[in-house]
Amino acid sequence: MEPHRVMASGALGAGAEILAALAAFADWAVANAWWLALIAAAALVGWETLQQRLAAEALSRRAYVELAPTPQFDPSPEQIWRQGMQLVRAAGSGPWWTPRRARTLRLRLRADGQRPLTYRIEAPASAHALLGQTPYGARVQVKAANPVADKRREHTVRAVLALHGEPGSRLRDVPLDPDPLQPLIDAVADLNSELGDLAEVCVDLAPASRWHLAAHRFHAMQRAREKARREAQREARWLSQESVDSLPVTVGRLLDPAEWRGTPRSRMVVSPHPRHVDRDTALGKLAYTPGLVRVQILVRCASDTAGRAEQRLTRIGAAMDVYAGTSRLASKGWALGPVRIGPDRWPWRERFDARWASALMRPARGGWAHIEELAGLLKPPTVTARVSLMENDMPTYQPGQDLLPQGWYRGADGRERLLATHEDDTLFEIQSGKAGWGKTMRAQVHAVASAHNGHGLAFVDPHGDSFEDVARYLAHQDLIDRVALFDLTIRTDSGMLSCWNLLDMSTRQPPHEVTAAVVGAFAGALGWDDVSAPRALTIMTKAVEALVTVNTAAVAAQVPERQATLFQVRSLLTDPAFRHLVTAALDPEAKKWWTGSFPDLPRDALPTVLNPLERLGASPVVRAFLGCPVSGYDIRRAMDQGQVLWICPPGTGPTDRLLISLFVHDFLRAGLSRRDLPEKARRSFRFYLDELISLDQQSSTVLAEITEQLRKFGCRLHGMTQLLHRLNPSTRAALMQNASCMSTTAGSVEAITQITAQWPDTVAPRDIAGLHRWWHYASFTVAGKRIGPVPIRGPELREVFDKHARPAHIGALRKAAHTSAQALPLNERTVIALAQEESVRAFLTTRTTPTANDNAGEQYA
Repeated sequence: MEPHRVMASGALGAGAEILAALAAFADWAVANAWWLALIAAAALVGWETLQQRLAAEALSRRAYVELAPTPQFDPSPEQIWRQGMQLVRAAGSGPWWTPRRARTLRLRLRADGQRPLTYRIEAPASAHALLGQTPYGARVQVKAANPVADKRREHTVRAVLALHGEPGSRLRDVPLDPDPLQPLIDAVADLNSELGDLAEVCVDLAPASRWHLAAHRFHAMQRAREKARREAQREARWLSQESVDSLPVTVGRLLDPAEWRGTPRSRMVVSPHPRHVDRDTALGKLAYTPGLVRVQILVRCASDTAGRAEQRLTRIGAAMDVYAGTSRLASKGWALGPVRIGPDRWPWRERFDARWASALMRPARGGWAHIEELAGLLKPPTVTARVSLMENDMPTYQPGQDLLPQGWYRGADGRERLLATHEDDTLFEIQSGKAGWGKTMRAQVHAVASAHNGHGLAFVDPHGDSFEDVARYLAHQDLIDRVALFDLTIRTDSGMLSCWNLLDMSTRQPPHEVTAAVVGAFAGALGWDDVSAPRALTIMTKAVEALVTVNTAAVAAQVPERQATLFQVRSLLTDPAFRHLVTAALDPEAKKWWTGSFPDLPRDALPTVLNPLERLGASPVVRAFLGCPVSGYDIRRAMDQGQVLWICPPGTGPTDRLLISLFVHDFLRAGLSRRDLPEKARRSFRFYLDELISLDQQSSTVLAEITEQLRKFGCRLHGMTQLLHRLNPSTRAALMQNASCMSTTAGSVEAITQITAQWPDTVAPRDIAGLHRWWHYASFTVAGKRIGPVPIRGPELREVFDKHARPAHIGALRKAAHTSAQALPLNERTVIALAQEESVRAFLTTRTTPTANDNAGEQYA
């Protein structure tokens, strides 16, 4: 037999043996089919059980972080893409044995009525290092968090949002401005924590599996080819219908003799071929693997009040419509009349709760999306988001809780509450805006609240009528002895008037501090500096220095009623006899200037100093107030004892501005003098000052010094002005730099811009320019965090403190306020002031006996 025939027969024999073996195996498998099925089922159950246990173990090891954006957070699309890719990598991390269903990452957006929409990331514990940093940089703070633990609510509703549309279709490309999260923020803005309201949206992401992606691509291509074949068949049917004449045409041909003699025409119809299916077009977003993820979105709303959770779920579903494009996010389930079949019903509820608790995502579940489609969900709220103020963001004013009322704020739920800041957080405040639009009223409400909180304050009211407004709210037994009234608006001799000797040394103040404060006040109010008025500065300094020395001696001799006042400066400069008595009380070093330099001064050097004093003395009330020896006004004592001072200057003219400047400089001096107290012993003291423009001259730095230096000494400043841009640039810069609270009413755009420049990308000047009367935009500091700007309605005394009104006790309050200020009738004060120079002369005469040699320099006079 030939070799090739032998080989062929051997191969046929081997093939027959294989076929026989296969047939025998098939017979055995058929005979033992039940056993094989049982073994396969057991293997599948065991595999599934193992997968579940491994998944549960992996999902129990999770890392939790919360992303807290700053008010300036404004990410770019590139930063969001990088964050998305980082989240995908974090989702895929974990031990090697982690099942794919457990390789997930959860973005939890949560609101409970106490905090605005919070943004948390929950991922495998091994991804903690990845979660600790974000591409968003310093404008997003990453904070470690704990697993969410909620109390049980009475009513809970659930929903699963799935991607509806063709497999490769995309969600709408939502722009980043306004923030894509804005509809969701608005949907949860009016949650009420007192009613147990809660809303959470969980976005679960998982990396794309190559095998599942390949299967989806295959099915997508099959569907596309099948669609192309159906379209080709439809075209063919349409063409074949065109090839057959209609009934009227056919009948016409049968009746036409010309057609009888003609040759029948043959028509050929070519069946169209299916069009070529372009892969990228057919697959859509599935064609590109980078950034492709599986996504499931779970929503749960709860409340202790019936109906509120269902309403919230409806609003959240509507908020997700912002992503609706060729694909959209829609809730799974269907409705049968009033009954909705879905995750809230058996048996789907248990499955939902399991996925909610674990972030589990089965391989066959979840839609496919690119991270660009989900960009709005891959970041916390940005600077373009309008986030409603929550109760936890800023407290509501309650008397007796050491709070300062700021204004009425209407929340998203329509409720109005009185916002407040803590006393310790409210250091310096600047208010700007139109006259008569509520700046002073807000300050009055502040002051009354601070007084009831037990703190001291001084309210300088250049208009003179505010004490009548607040008196009924201060007439309480625990306040009445702390109030002191310094009213310079009196018009009758019987009017009660206190006094203030700027050179009073009875409180043992350092002489150089008193001198510096008085000279600084005059220089600031009159625009003196070393360039424009060097001689005036020197003369005033030496004169005040000399009279302070005299007063120190009078106090040491226990005759404080013999002290000189500011009005003795004129006698010192123009009366040789009085000057001789004063210089005799000076030490040799101080006397040298009076005997050496003073006689050489030109005669026209003195009016620069004397003219302001003459203007002050021209007012009988101011003369009596500043001309008495022992002060009833002592702001340092008021600071240390927590007194409430109400200061009413006589007006707002040039002389009145000089008087107010003296008050402000004395406040600075007194505040700096508190360095002799331990820090814990420095009681907070507030100084309310209206019409800042009238005090802020080009050469004055007193307001800037107050904000820069007095915080550590417990002193606070509240300033009001109509035109902030008219302030000295250095003063304006210091106020802006250190302001805890800033607010503005309507006004000119130029004036408003000074405030809105501190609130970039939030509110425009034109928005504020259209505000109604009593309305403000304001920003605050709460627990070291800036809040706002927010629109508020200015509070009124009556609506805040109506329960505290004691109109029947106003008379007792006024009497006690005059007693605390050591007030006397104006005519008595005038008598004392006019006789004070002779009293000083008498005191100095008893200390020295003039000699002929001591009269040097009298020829100058």
